[in-house]
This record gives sequence, C-alpha cells and structure tokens, in this order.
Amino acid sequence: MARVELDHIAHSYAPKAAEPAYALHPLDVVWEEGSACALLGPSGCGKTTLLNIISGLIAPSRGRLLFNGQDVTRLPTEKRNIAQVFQFPVIYDTMTVAGNLAFPLRNRGMEKRAIEVRVAEIAELLDLTRDLNKPARNLTADAKQKISLGRGLVRSDVAAVLFDEPLTVIDPALKWELRSKLKEVHRALNVLMIYVTHDQVEALTFADQVMVMRDGEVLQRATPAELFETPEHTFVGYFIGSPGMNFLEADVAGHQAKVAGTVFELGRSYTVPAGSTKVQIGFRPDYARTAPSGDIPVKVRRIEDLGRRRLARLALGPHEIYATVPHDVTIDGEDAALTIPPNRLFVYVDGRRIIGEDRR
Repeated sequence: MARVELDHIAHSYAPKAAEPAYALHPLDVVWEEGSACALLGPSGCGKTTLLNIISGLIAPSRGRLLFNGQDVTRLPTEKRNIAQVFQFPVIYDTMTVAGNLAFPLRNRGMEKRAIEVRVAEIAELLDLTRDLNKPARNLTADAKQKISLGRGLVRSDVAAVLFDEPLTVIDPALKWELRSKLKEVHRALNVLMIYVTHDQVEALTFADQVMVMRDGEVLQRATPAELFETPEHTFVGYFIGSPGMNFLEADVAGHQAKVAGTVFELGRSYTVPAGSTKVQIGFRPDYARTAPSGDIPVKVRRIEDLGRRRLARLALGPHEIYATVPHDVTIDGEDAALTIPPNRLFVYVDGRRIIGEDRR
C-alpha cells in the first residue's frame, strides 16, 4: 500500500504545447494510504489521462509522481505495484476462476499452499468461493468484473487499485450490488482505490473524496457532502445533483440580489470584484420550497411527482427554476411563490463561488 503524490503534474498530447492547450493542467494532490477517491467529470475532462499517468501508461509532460516519497514518474507500469480494473473485464477464458485469481501470484513464484490460502481469502471477500472451479468464460459480466478486481487485490503488496469506468457494461440492476461490494472490499483491505467515472452516483457512493474535473482542470476536490452543500464552481453545482443547482444571473450588492426585478435576501453581505463579467446566485432545488404564498412570486409551469419528492418547474421572468413542493402543499393554477433560506443562497462570480461577510 502507498501514499500517492502528484507534484505539479500536467500533460499535453501535443509536443511543446502551451499550458492553455494542456489535456491536464498542473495539479498538486496527495492521496493517503487507505483512501477511496473518485475522478468525476464528462468525457474529455482529463480523468483518464490522469489515471494513465498514475498507472504508467503515460509519462506526464511536467511534474513528478511519487509513491511513498519515491519518484516513479518514469518507471514502467510493472514496476509500480498497482492493480487496474478496466471498463471491460479482463480475464483468462481458458482458466477457472481460481486459476485467474492465482495467476499473478504464480508469476511471482509464491509457494503453492500460500497461493491457495490467499485465493480463498479474496474469493470469500468477493463472493466467488462457490465459483472457484468454474470456467471463467461461463460467468456473468459482473462476476467477471469481480474476477478482474480479485486478480488485482490478490497481491498483498499492491500500492493502489485503479478503476477505469468499471461498471459501464454491468447490468443496471447489478450496479448497486457491485458498488456495495467495492465499498466492503475497501473497508476490509484498507488499500488506496482511485475510481474514474462520469456517473455522479458511482462517484458519490464509492468515494470519500471526489475530484470534479472539466477541460483538464480540477474544479473542486471535496467529500460528497461538501460537493452537494457548497459547490465551489457553477459546473460542480450543475453536474452534482438531479436536477442540478439553479443559477440565475443577478445584480448583487450587499445582502441583496436582484433577479428580473425580484429581490433575494442573502445570508451574507457581498462585494462583487471590479471587472467581473458574470454574476450569478445559485441554490439547490432541494432547499427551495414552493407554496401558494412566500417570498418570491413565480409561475408554475409543471409539477412532477417523483414518489419520494415532488419537483416544480417554475418561471421567474425569463428564468427557469426547479424547486421542491412539499407533499402537504397544494398549488392550484400557475401562481405560486418560492421560499429559500438565505444561508442556502450562494454568489458566483465568473463561475467561482465568492465568500461574503457575516451580516452580524
């Protein structure tokens, strides 16, 4: 197991490219032993490039990669003691499940009895014990992905386990089960796991720390709760949550924001920096309450009953807003109002959240 450090790592696929053209912009990150981390973002955001740098498939254009303080930037993959689980399960079809799990240990010359003990331990952890003597080719996709994971975990010296979209080809009904199994494995083995995905549900349910990426840049690194409660960038607020955060262009001065002639009371007092080109307020639909009367007059366009909650699609001037409708509230017609706790309203300037002064 290892502490992995990215020391000003950056990468460009074009030779001698200027920094604005980088596929991965300069990044300083430390992942501690035993952490569960996720790289989350849309296609082309740089998350797979970063994973390939950690695995040794790509040498970065700039910076150093350290495992437990040792510079491994130029070391080949086989010298890094990492395990990889890919989007498509990689197994040896001609072998049994036990043979697949034992393969890395036999290659290292481990004694036969020790191999059997270790294979049995990993099989038990992954619920593969009753399949050990079955041919791997006959198993389901999720079982094959467990084998792929197990082949990486069977080595006790593995520094980190890297996952590259590992649940993409798994049946949706089985994804929850496999995600839960990954969490169990992580708790049992306390190994560093780094998980790449474009799916926020996978990232937020798996990881203790999530890095949200866009255009080669890390916009925020935080816990799942922090990403939801206090997104530091408008993209993070929009990307996390279903639906994502509401963002409205506003005129902000002091403790008030004006949107389409309507005043929003803010929990703090704000001074917008000179030269700013775009000022917005943002709030989660989860904390915006729709009712027949309240602070902010709106028009109801549609109410969707999702079972556990009801969502309203509202109009405030030219702006579309999503908000919650409590189950005990009845709204007749299109006239309604919105109430948002001031401490749930954030101010963003040119995409970044700014911190206001306490009004007290």
